[in-house]
Amino acid sequence: MSIYRGTRWARAVAVRVDYHPLPPRNDLFNHSPNGFEWGYRGSGPAQLALAILAHHTRDDGRAVRLHQIFKDDIIALLDKDYWEIDSVLVDRWLEIRDGDAPLPAA
Repeated sequence: MSIYRGTRWARAVAVRVDYHPLPPRNDLFNHSPNGFEWGYRGSGPAQLALAILAHHTRDDGRAVRLHQIFKDDIIALLDKDYWEIDSVLVDRWLEIRDGDAPLPAA
């Protein structure tokens, strides 16, 4: 089971998965070249949602398709200073929401 953790120090943030830096996956979609954010709906939270889903599912297309919904449902609600999400939560979310995801815009 993987655990994703986000921490804020003054003006810097760090996101780790199992104690290793989480790759931002800007290669899939470059929402935020300035890095991750959370606790609201915006470009930094979208990049974090994409990175978590890409890492967890190992399916880039699925991650791209679902990340905006994951951002709204989970990432936007995270505590500003510190949070943890485990792979069980991500799996449960995927079971509920994967069928509801809209197709990406052409």
